[in-house]
Amino acid sequence: MDTVTSADGTRIAFDRYGSGPALILVGGASQHRAIDPGTGDLARLLAEDLTVYHYDRRGRGDSGLSWEPYRPEREIEDIAALIEHAGGNAALYGMSSGAALALDAAARRPAVTKVAVYEPPFIVDDSRTPIRTDLQPRLERLILTEQRDGAVELFLTEAAGVPPEAVEGLKRTPHWAALEAVSHTYPYDIALLEGTQTGAPLSPHRWAAVTVPVLVVDGGASPDWMHAGADALAAVLLDATRETLDGQTHDVDAKALAPSLRRFFT
Repeated sequence: MDTVTSADGTRIAFDRYGSGPALILVGGASQHRAIDPGTGDLARLLAEDLTVYHYDRRGRGDSGLSWEPYRPEREIEDIAALIEHAGGNAALYGMSSGAALALDAAARRPAVTKVAVYEPPFIVDDSRTPIRTDLQPRLERLILTEQRDGAVELFLTEAAGVPPEAVEGLKRTPHWAALEAVSHTYPYDIALLEGTQTGAPLSPHRWAAVTVPVLVVDGGASPDWMHAGADALAAVLLDATRETLDGQTHDVDAKALAPSLRRFFT
């Protein structure tokens, strides 16, 4: 493990693999190195051709937490600190809600060379019920009153769309405690996705400044709303390529994804 210091003084922890052009892996909700072996596997597979940075987003794992009110700009500064450490330029890969963060960074930081995203959870039509606009403050209230179990359950059922019976099963596993430990970061991801889960078309303006090539990937076995979100994103970007991985879901197999990312980034 190594660390960088972000602009506001927050420590950001990461593992580095391989050699070659720099690639930073931007996780989605809950993801961090200790509980996300799949992204670690992806990093090692890509390390044959790239220098891969697998980091813990702020507030998770070994990274620090700022107690100031959350602002997405702070997470863009975290990525900027990693890019500087990597030599001044880097490509980004964003998973799920991390896709929005990666694209936001590309829109504001010219040091980003390319972006790939996997299944950004955008709800752009009626194929899934939109996320309620009060989800973020409801999550924040549960965290403030130390009801972390309730925050995890709320996020999984309403944001991630996990069936209640599956949530009940998850509660009986060791993974539940790991989710509770990062539940204070769930409002961060809701904030990052603001305006993208309403059931309306994506705005053409948010990522209009993204001029680098972007690869938009989804899984062939994922639900229709995921495909619609990926298509909508590709349509609003200046230079986008679409790809679907046969048989894959949101829980993508690193071995299935790695060849597509390797082709795109090298």
